[in-house]
Amino acid sequence: MTTPRYLDIHVLQTMPFANLNRDDLGSPKSLVYGGATRTRVSSQCWKRAVRLDVERAIGNRAVRTRRVPAEVADRLQARGWSEETALAAGAQVALSANKKEGLKLEDKGGTSVLLYLPEAALDALADLAAEHREAIEATAGVKKPKAVLPSEQVAKLLSERNGVINLFGRMLAELPGAGVDGVVQVAHAFTTHEVAPEIDFFTAVDDCLPEDAVGSGHMNSAEFSAGVFYRYASLDLAGLMENLGDDAAMARELTGEFLRAFVSSLPTGKQTSSAANTLPDLVHVAVRGDRPISFAAAFEAPIRPEHGIAAPSRRQLAHHAGRLEKLWGTSGVIHRGYACVDDKPLDGLGAQVESFTELIDGAVSAAHGERPA
Repeated sequence: MTTPRYLDIHVLQTMPFANLNRDDLGSPKSLVYGGATRTRVSSQCWKRAVRLDVERAIGNRAVRTRRVPAEVADRLQARGWSEETALAAGAQVALSANKKEGLKLEDKGGTSVLLYLPEAALDALADLAAEHREAIEATAGVKKPKAVLPSEQVAKLLSERNGVINLFGRMLAELPGAGVDGVVQVAHAFTTHEVAPEIDFFTAVDDCLPEDAVGSGHMNSAEFSAGVFYRYASLDLAGLMENLGDDAAMARELTGEFLRAFVSSLPTGKQTSSAANTLPDLVHVAVRGDRPISFAAAFEAPIRPEHGIAAPSRRQLAHHAGRLEKLWGTSGVIHRGYACVDDKPLDGLGAQVESFTELIDGAVSAAHGERPA
């Protein structure tokens, strides 16, 4: 029997007038693909939305920040430490991070690199500082203090990981052994068709103007677009087990929560002015024993409207999947299925199920070598 190694998830999602992810000028991000300009949502943007949803589901938050010294200092001040001593303790966390030179601090007291660690590790770092309060107090006000915290313990706490870190990985070259290989690959989402952004001119009324005053209190413009997005991600199942030390129960939980988050998550950009709170039109999941396979090439030729874009996009995705199946074969496919708004079956995507919940449960069982009930 082929061993499950990868889980691919493909999503088609229709977004109305929105700007989920904008560039430095405030325009929707874009790319040119197949000679046509498409709207794009970066992988980093949608990945963050997924990550936060996974954190909420498992109840174990991680933080990515340069402010670890300040966060430790805040916790100690809440325990009654003076501001000077608390700040000295926060600086000691950075100075004691490794035996060589610690982590570099910037002018405002933050670390020169972003650290990524479970939120609970911040409390543990404050506890460690409290154990060495006397030594820290002796460094308060010193221009170039020496490290006084045990570097092995500080490094261990900064290297702690939780579910989302085991999924998405962590790069920290400054702290040997703290790096975690990410097991999730997320593609940039892009529209299956050509898109021309639209400019929305808007004004705001000043409610306290005199009665004889005319005009608006503010006027500006913003760019938005609409379209059908193809979204894709792949989860390295073997890598996840390795990151978790072969904890099969945790691997199963994280696989399920990742799939649920990828289906349901939405970036927050401009949502208060667009409320683009849609669900996917189609989700296809495949468990594979060979390698991840994206279907992005299905839309290299932009979809043309046929009573809309969504339905022809779904048909094209299914057609492309079927063609790849003939070219590549099915020996690496362990499980596949889809859930869709269409009643009529789509060939090429495996068995159709009624709901996203049923689709996810079946994929998780197949991904972890379990026979369906």
